[in-house]
Amino acid sequence: MTLVSICWHTTLTAIRGEMQYRASFLMSLLFGFLFQSIGFIFVAVVLTRFEAVGGWGLWEVGLLYGMRLAGHGLWVVSCNQLFRFDRIVQEGEWDRFLIRPMPVWAQLMFTNFRIPPLGDLLSGLVLLGIALGQVEIAWTPMLVLFLPLALVGGALIDGAFQLGAAAFAFRFLETLPLRIVFDDLQWRFGSYPMAIFDRPLRAFMTWIVPMAFMAWVPATVLLGRTGELPFSAWIAWASPLVGFGLMAIALWLFWRESHNYQSAGH
Repeated sequence: MTLVSICWHTTLTAIRGEMQYRASFLMSLLFGFLFQSIGFIFVAVVLTRFEAVGGWGLWEVGLLYGMRLAGHGLWVVSCNQLFRFDRIVQEGEWDRFLIRPMPVWAQLMFTNFRIPPLGDLLSGLVLLGIALGQVEIAWTPMLVLFLPLALVGGALIDGAFQLGAAAFAFRFLETLPLRIVFDDLQWRFGSYPMAIFDRPLRAFMTWIVPMAFMAWVPATVLLGRTGELPFSAWIAWASPLVGFGLMAIALWLFWRESHNYQSAGH
């Protein structure tokens, strides 16, 4: 049996296990969908009063919000075990990850599937689909290719900070507070045009913790608004590469810190 087949059957088994309790499955999915949708509902209520935020109308913000949420959902669905990584290390479960005949990355991605993150992804894709139908985009083959790359890049940015922070569990055992900080920054600031924030915060969210590249920067490419950016348009077109670069750094950091793991058998 190939690795792809093992991963596929492992995921299906986890989903079937969750679906043994149908009501719980549906409630978890609905909770994830509603929890993430409420944020945009609040934004929509505000925009019905003020009409625009930083020159961005309701569905332009909806596009930005949907891109950020879809990227976040794509990451948490594909690597949902990371939320409990501190416990995996603290309780010595990492020992089992190391001795199983399956790469550790595959175990993190394809075992113990959780339902609420699926609601995150679903709400992001629904909102993104509605927003794309409401805004004017001069579609070209390049933009059609750019959109999925931007979503993957956004997912990798989110994942890089979560994985990079989780790597320190091998050394300090507790990293959840740090990961919550990154998640909170993304939720609070990643769904809005960065131009509405003061310059220090805008610089921080663009160059230090580059959440701006999850949605705002690629959204300006889709909407033809790259003139609003504090850098050249070609950087915006290359924004998906930010995610790939950050993930490469996070993977290196995870590998490096894993050498500090103290087995429960020691």
